[in-house]
Amino acid sequence: MRKISLDAGFGCPNRDGTLSSRGCVFCDPASFSPSRQFPSLSIRQQIDEGIRRLAARYHAKRFVGYFQPGTNTYGPVDRLREMFSRVMEHPKIVGVMIGTRPDCVADDVLDLLEELSRRTWLTVEFGLQTIHDRTLQWMNRGHGYGAFLDAIRRSRNRGFEIGVHVILGLPGESRADMMATARELARMEIDSVKLHNLYAVRDTPLAGMVARGEVRLPEFEEHVGRVVDFLEELPPDCVIDRISGDAPRAYLVGPEWCLDKSAVRDAVEAEFRHRGSRQGCRAAAGRPGRT
Repeated sequence: MRKISLDAGFGCPNRDGTLSSRGCVFCDPASFSPSRQFPSLSIRQQIDEGIRRLAARYHAKRFVGYFQPGTNTYGPVDRLREMFSRVMEHPKIVGVMIGTRPDCVADDVLDLLEELSRRTWLTVEFGLQTIHDRTLQWMNRGHGYGAFLDAIRRSRNRGFEIGVHVILGLPGESRADMMATARELARMEIDSVKLHNLYAVRDTPLAGMVARGEVRLPEFEEHVGRVVDFLEELPPDCVIDRISGDAPRAYLVGPEWCLDKSAVRDAVEAEFRHRGSRQGCRAAAGRPGRT
């Protein structure tokens, strides 16, 4: 089973002037998905092209539609229902993943997602990045940690799984800060986590900070150690969908090493063997109920 990245053209309140017109310091929407580098295709065309490409490369027969770029719950409910239903109707699509912001899931949107979860496997991925408000403010995120807690609370027991995105190596965050984020996700029993290294893409505020020497991007060994530290804090049944992030070479400022995901994976596995540890080995036993 493989994921097909889908671009429904949804915007972001942090870029359209609702919250800000600058976006997050690291954000260039075109760098997040190949679909934003080319003329728009319909959702059906994106699915068919994704199936053709992934079937040829991996011999995949079943697929998950992944609404990746943009804030994919940022729109009228009727439009959201039409877009998501269109994907679910494809005979080779067996599930849907929806990436969004925690401040863009009003109750009527969550009602829709609950309705859809009764028809297919559904995961909603929230971009958290960190639990620390000072860092969220630095990145011009447009919301605080409280918005995430509220979104998770209102998303519970609605039939869909909850995923979270985190960035490791954010400026000003110590190892203790990053482990605090890990322990919070463990406490909340999040279903899946995607870990990203801090990386910079061209024409973003972060790229300018890197060029001026104001921000240092993480080294390979630093990131590997942080990933293993983080995973040791998460429950063993938490699905890890990603341990590093990257961007197309034409967009990437750095670090160069993040383009080799296999090397990152191999190094993480080697570090676990070196430590004699595993995911969840530090996770607290007898955690309290979900928030």
